[in-house]
Amino acid sequence: MKALIVGAGKLGAKLAEAMVAEDIDVTVMDNNSKKIDRLNELIDCLTIVANGIDIKVLREIGIESYNYLIACTSSDDTNTLICTLAKKLGCNYTIARIRNPEYKDQLDFIKKEMGIDVVVNPDLATAEVIETYLLKSYSFYSGDFADGRIHMVDFNIGVADEFAGKKLKELADFKELLIASISRDGEIIIPNGDTELLPWDTIYVIGKTKDVSRLGDIFKDNASKRKVERVMILGGSNISIYLAKNLQKLGIAVTIVELDKYRCQELTEGLDDALIIHGDGTDIHLLEEENLDSMDAFIGLTGFDEANLLMALMAKYMGVSKAIGKISRPNYNKIIDRLAIDAAFNPVFITASSILKIIRGGKVVSVSLLIGGKGEVTEIVVGSKAPIINKPLEELKLPEGIIIGAMVHKNEVIIPNGKSVIHEGDRIIVFCLNDDLQTLRSLIWPKKGKIFKDILHLNNKY
Repeated sequence: MKALIVGAGKLGAKLAEAMVAEDIDVTVMDNNSKKIDRLNELIDCLTIVANGIDIKVLREIGIESYNYLIACTSSDDTNTLICTLAKKLGCNYTIARIRNPEYKDQLDFIKKEMGIDVVVNPDLATAEVIETYLLKSYSFYSGDFADGRIHMVDFNIGVADEFAGKKLKELADFKELLIASISRDGEIIIPNGDTELLPWDTIYVIGKTKDVSRLGDIFKDNASKRKVERVMILGGSNISIYLAKNLQKLGIAVTIVELDKYRCQELTEGLDDALIIHGDGTDIHLLEEENLDSMDAFIGLTGFDEANLLMALMAKYMGVSKAIGKISRPNYNKIIDRLAIDAAFNPVFITASSILKIIRGGKVVSVSLLIGGKGEVTEIVVGSKAPIINKPLEELKLPEGIIIGAMVHKNEVIIPNGKSVIHEGDRIIVFCLNDDLQTLRSLIWPKKGKIFKDILHLNNKY
């Protein structure tokens, strides 16, 4: 499989990293030589310093031989044009990142007329993830699998006596649940029964939806179960617009605090019922005047990670039930676990998950990148030729970095043990560290022949 990524920014780099780990033949193109140099230091893939709308370059690299093109430059218009040109020149499948909210109602027309197979919108996707989180009955982040029958949650144990200092096999009320991984100081750990939990670990738990719901009772966190009726958003970004519109449709009152006066005018025109406050959202006195302590949720959505995290912490300190921050810098992942906020969402990881699901084909139902992008949880429909079928799990001798957390067999949800057997057509939810992604791929999909590498060193040519 061959994929061309145009745009070596955060999303392009994350996609390249994930694809290289799976031995996909990746080429990254960008007209910024500094971005390409930085990428070359981190990832072993073919790179080209060139403009993605240069037809001559697309022809010289043989764009017709590529299975996928992902256009993720900073410009919506450029991404659209790149996909159009690539499609005209014979590329099989094109994916464009388009952010502008004005395009939302025109996407079907744009895709049809411009030759784009899939449009991904990081801002809209992030807003939808936050909305889902806010509507849950508990304060930790969650994800649904197997059409909602299997649930995964990740939450920070803090210094809770029920968890900190105990081995996994000593935990009460976890008979039907599986702790599939642990995030500790920004590192992902695949645990076993003798693994001891330390204060401020974040644990990833998977199980039947009804069993996972009991976790809220374990913490007796009644405040977190309060229905969300009033939300304050810091920053008037595109994510804020999408989120506000979605929440208003549900009858939730929305307040947005934005520093830029002209952006406030745009927000007022675009959001009929939201309360728009012109002011510095990092000014605690302003937030007190706007009754932050009466809010059910606070979301930091500015372009500054520091402001989002700091004010989410402040909101939590003032008694807000759910406090969330948007982050974009991977180097902050190591401190997230130790902050007293409820969740932090990275639009790059959310978008990359959506694209990876497409790249991996129809048998992959969903993909969620774990913290820092160092691992992932994937829902897969097992095919007839997968080497893992009809064998007990204990005979597969899976590497430590791969754990099958749940499966659905003949419509029955199973939390597997060593005796469990995977059959054709089963759905499995797999936790996997990045280092073992290639092994996972070989266990799920039989080899489809040799992947030929392009021997041309195009990076030296342009």
